Amino acid sequence: MANGGPVEHGFPHLETVREAVTALYRRLSYDTIRTFATSVAPADVAFSDVDDLHLGAQRVAREMVRHYRLPDARLVVCFREMTHAANIELTAGPEYFVELNDRFRTHRRDIGAALAHEVMHVYLHRLDLSFPGTRDNEILTDTAATYLGAGWLLLDAFREDGASSQKLGYLTPEEFGYVLAKRSLLFGEDPAVWFTSPQAYEAYGKGMALARRDEQQPPLTAAGWAGRRRYARDRRHAQDPHATAPVPARADVPYAFTPDNHGPLRVSFPCPTCHQRIRVPVRGRVRARCGLCRTVLECDT
Repeated sequence: MANGGPVEHGFPHLETVREAVTALYRRLSYDTIRTFATSVAPADVAFSDVDDLHLGAQRVAREMVRHYRLPDARLVVCFREMTHAANIELTAGPEYFVELNDRFRTHRRDIGAALAHEVMHVYLHRLDLSFPGTRDNEILTDTAATYLGAGWLLLDAFREDGASSQKLGYLTPEEFGYVLAKRSLLFGEDPAVWFTSPQAYEAYGKGMALARRDEQQPPLTAAGWAGRRRYARDRRHAQDPHATAPVPARADVPYAFTPDNHGPLRVSFPCPTCHQRIRVPVRGRVRARCGLCRTVLECDT
């Protein structure tokens, strides 16, 4: 939790975020992810200063349990002085103990954001889905909470001005915006209408811009002129039988050409929805269907 200190911006964890989205689809399946088409509603996690602190926290915790479909999980919420925003003890259940930072005693509207992350830990624990290392596992947790409809609260908890700052979670504000944008493009849901933080709008806009660029990379037909021209040049190089070296890998080029001993040259590229790599033959217009998220992609290979 950034509390008054500097807030990291940009997309430093982007690759791990994309790997987390792919892992969700592989572990949950397309059909299960579609059941999370509706996000947590603001009214269901609203928390005013006149509400009883502990009863209100328990109510919000129950709402998170309901949203993540963990009906046999019971959360006991308490408050104490600590460095992090929250902590949860992962056991066999069904009872889990959650500690929230004492700061939330007076910042009650952000309790939903903290619990969105902590209850997702329970969800992933029961799925037996994790990434190696604390950092990557926390990024997975933030990404899963956001993609499955509760993480807009984490972005809305981001506030920054000349005198103070607050941010919850391990993702940067722009990365939260990116995952929210991915979800919005999938379900047609606009989370911006729920934001109360002015900074959340800006971060969401930057995330949406990057998410849309994912859908405009060659060999997709939505790619722009510059991308198509670069792709054509790389394709000629890959098809040249006299080429002495393969097309060099670059961070800004998501596709890769691979020879096929039993057929035409093939190109692989990440699915713009779930980021699983798709491999199709290089033969002009091709319609590809991602086997993981079922997205149909129009390509010009």
